[in-house]
Amino acid sequence: MSGPAKTPTKTVAKTVDDVRDALAAHDYLADEGLATAIFLALTLERPLLLEGEAGVGKTEVAKVLARWTGGELVRLQCYEGIDASQAVYEWDYSRQLLHLRAAEAAGGPIDEDALYSERFLVRRPLLRAIAHDGPTPPVLLIDEVDRADDEFEAFLLEVLADYSITVPELSTFHAEQPPIVIVTSNRTRDVHDALKRRCLYHWIEHPDFERELAILRVRAPEVPDELARQVAAAAEALRDLDLYKPPGVAETIDWAHAISALGAAQLDERVVDVTLGAVLKYREDQMRARAHGLGRLGAAAGERSAGA
Repeated sequence: MSGPAKTPTKTVAKTVDDVRDALAAHDYLADEGLATAIFLALTLERPLLLEGEAGVGKTEVAKVLARWTGGELVRLQCYEGIDASQAVYEWDYSRQLLHLRAAEAAGGPIDEDALYSERFLVRRPLLRAIAHDGPTPPVLLIDEVDRADDEFEAFLLEVLADYSITVPELSTFHAEQPPIVIVTSNRTRDVHDALKRRCLYHWIEHPDFERELAILRVRAPEVPDELARQVAAAAEALRDLDLYKPPGVAETIDWAHAISALGAAQLDERVVDVTLGAVLKYREDQMRARAHGLGRLGAAAGERSAGA
């Protein structure tokens, strides 16, 4: 609850290279721009807003930070119509009712104040992150904030301003240590400037061929190197087709796993055709890829990987 704040925990990284190395140790390969943004967010204790296409690794950043720092991962999944009862707290009405019935059956006095004690408080993600009292600050993931409405975004802005939440029936909870906050957006709508000003910002691009190949080697080590090269090259070629939803890194990894599970040694027209659903999740995108020519896609992947 409210009270004097403790001295913030010092950042676990002293340099940007420390961040990059720590992320790599947990199988996340970040470029210099992302590693710098994370380092500054940790050092300055500022929320980090990550935007980019779906599947480029925004949510994974928070998961890796939790594994690295040892802090609890507290995830708030945003959606249209989300309100404080889902995001902050609510009262356990069924337990309150049982308490009342037990008091009535015992014939004792009913203490209404007891009904609104921490015993009956259900902490949702924002309150869990703010009221956390462990030695390591939690990692608060506010996922897909662009799916929430303007009113909820304004509420988030207030919470992130001073890391405090008031429960009228109890008191004000203030973060003894600010949580590490990662906010993600797929940019289905623009996030308001006020929230952006509160955060540091980084746009995560689709990786280039070399980085995607390095990711495949880490996340799909069972895939032969030459096949991994072809998959990375084919994913790069698919992104040039002006698709509705270009494949993200997650889809590329799934594709590599799927092709490897079939025992295929290389990416040819037949293999691309039967596994296309692992990498393209919209019928229109699959039709566009087939119209482009799956054989051409496989051949281009072979040429690109051979020349890499």
